[in-house]
Amino acid sequence: MWIAFQGEPGAYSEAAARRLVPDAETVPCQSFEDVFAAVAAGRVSRGIVPMENSIGGSIHRNYDLLLEHDLHIVAEVELDVDHCLLARPGATATALKVVYSHPQALAQCEQYLRRFEGVEIVAVYDTAGSAKMVAESGRTDAGAIASRRAGELFGLEVLAEAIQDFASNITRFVVIGRAPAPEAEATKTSLVFTTSSTPGSLFKALSCFALRDINLSKLESRPIRGRAWEYMFYVDVDAARHAPSCARAITHLGEVAKWVRVLGSYRAWGASASAEQALSMLP
Repeated sequence: MWIAFQGEPGAYSEAAARRLVPDAETVPCQSFEDVFAAVAAGRVSRGIVPMENSIGGSIHRNYDLLLEHDLHIVAEVELDVDHCLLARPGATATALKVVYSHPQALAQCEQYLRRFEGVEIVAVYDTAGSAKMVAESGRTDAGAIASRRAGELFGLEVLAEAIQDFASNITRFVVIGRAPAPEAEATKTSLVFTTSSTPGSLFKALSCFALRDINLSKLESRPIRGRAWEYMFYVDVDAARHAPSCARAITHLGEVAKWVRVLGSYRAWGASASAEQALSMLP
């Protein structure tokens, strides 16, 4: 199976893909847009993108891209993220003048980075990409925040590890495909909707699930481009789309919302969904 991910080899997205499908052929892409385009064009079987981090929050661009493409969420995977401070052999942390990494990684290590007075903190497109930049720069005063594997791939040494601000640092990824996941394996559904700007409209929309005892595990608002101060709402519910109560809730939502789109119904990651089980359910 060919799975596209954003970043260089050694990126956390690649690690997540291999956690889900250990023998996958991973395909690096420059941007999240390129991941979606590769799946849509059929150049790869699947794509994997991060959706939210337990420290840094949501990756908003990927929420927007889910709506911009006619693709389906077919699986999810969670990955424990341990950031390392990497540098070329012989470098020391006290000699660093610049540290590179992805904005999310920098945000997750904010407290650690405060100890480096006078050091320039530079955001780049990818964690593993920052390791590649440092390796190719030849500088011993430049560091990168990335995974230990990225350091190994690009010949860097680990100056410090587990430098994220909180020990529990988990990123949730979703797998996208051209066809929906098999209904029989689904336990979770993601959808997006908009409501009219009237009193109680969001309450009425969410009550479609509350009245049927369906839990909402995620609620995210995003602005509607070109329509100032109007919003769409992304929701994850702990139920399969085809389950009678969820099917009725979505039908009810269609009656009170301006529009509704189901982004995917798939098996939730968790104790009952091991990597092997998640792999077996991929269409």
